[in-house]
Amino acid sequence: MKIFSTITIVALILSACSLTKNSTGKVQYETIQDTESKVLKGIVNRSVLENDTAFAWFTNNMQYGSVDEYALSAFQQKRSEFSIIIFCGTWCHDSQNLIPKLYRLFDKSGYPESKVTLIAVDRQKTTLNGLHTKWKIISIPTFIVVKNGVEVGRVVEYGKTGNMEKELGEIVMGL
Repeated sequence: MKIFSTITIVALILSACSLTKNSTGKVQYETIQDTESKVLKGIVNRSVLENDTAFAWFTNNMQYGSVDEYALSAFQQKRSEFSIIIFCGTWCHDSQNLIPKLYRLFDKSGYPESKVTLIAVDRQKTTLNGLHTKWKIISIPTFIVVKNGVEVGRVVEYGKTGNMEKELGEIVMGL
């Protein structure tokens, strides 16, 4: 009976968690269905969020708000000089508000998707391959500006002033 219970529990865990691989067969992210929502863990991209009805918040929140003009100017002027790494939680309300806001800035400024690395964390704020440890992630969302592979600045959640976009614009303009 114990063996049957163990096998049943393992089967349930495996069915609640699925892995998605890229074209080379390397695991990019896993999907976890917890009691509250669908949680992604690993490297994802915009289309994953846009095309999954579990993340309707992305498309819905893209419709609201305007882009900070200072940040828009900075991203337009310096877009070829930096990359951005974003740590977010598909379950996190701050991420659900700020990630669409940032993508609206990317769209308006012409900032290329190829320069964005979007990394989803689970509820414990961990991700695949220890990326959360490498980048010292404590709170999410965290937006990291990188130049030549080196972090030059970051904004955590809404930032120190409550205007995440403007603070990112200031980091970018200083490059």
